[in-house]
Amino acid sequence: MFLTLLGKELRALFYSPIAYIVIAVFLVLMGYAFTMTLFVSKYATLVHIFFQSAGLLFLIVPIITMRLFAEERKSGTLELLLTAPVRESHVVLAKYLASMAVVVGMIALTGVYALVLGIFGTPEWGPIYSGYLGLALLASTLVSLGLLVSALTANQVVAAIVAIGVSFLLWTLDTLAALTPTPIERVLISLSLLARFTPFATGAMYTSDFAFFVSSTLLALFLAMRALARR
Repeated sequence: MFLTLLGKELRALFYSPIAYIVIAVFLVLMGYAFTMTLFVSKYATLVHIFFQSAGLLFLIVPIITMRLFAEERKSGTLELLLTAPVRESHVVLAKYLASMAVVVGMIALTGVYALVLGIFGTPEWGPIYSGYLGLALLASTLVSLGLLVSALTANQVVAAIVAIGVSFLLWTLDTLAALTPTPIERVLISLSLLARFTPFATGAMYTSDFAFFVSSTLLALFLAMRALARR
């Protein structure tokens, strides 16, 4: 049953032009950024690409996730799905994995930039590997947040706007932290997506940052399951 749900979600995403439009826009913008920065800096590095990709993910991921539950709730198919002999966890997980397939595939296509650097330069591969891992972990958290927001509303536009707002707030928490007392500052920095992503983008991976992204993903998915169970 789970594989059937996963296949349904993958078809819904890849049969829709939205996925291809989003991927195309992402690749065009990142290709332009990579080309311009490479000619200007002359450095064999992808650090700037990782941060720019992260910025685009905050806008792109909510577009992918906004319809996951909101559209089905509006059309009435969600109620039919939940009355079928399937678990809420299977429904949430299928939608999460299908969305991640789109986002990770989109990120993986930028791997051609690393190949270009490897052919024409001598890049440090450690930061490149960690940067892509960081992007995947960040995408996982953003997808799960978008999924949670979509599970709480029947309006796709509202789901996208709220997901973008929450994501940017979490990204910039470290800036807000500078205006608060030290105990609160530490808490806010520990919750900042930027503070957690930066070590990956610069080649310094920490177990605590990895655990943060994994735990935040699991928490958002759990809350999405609870949101479905309450309906």
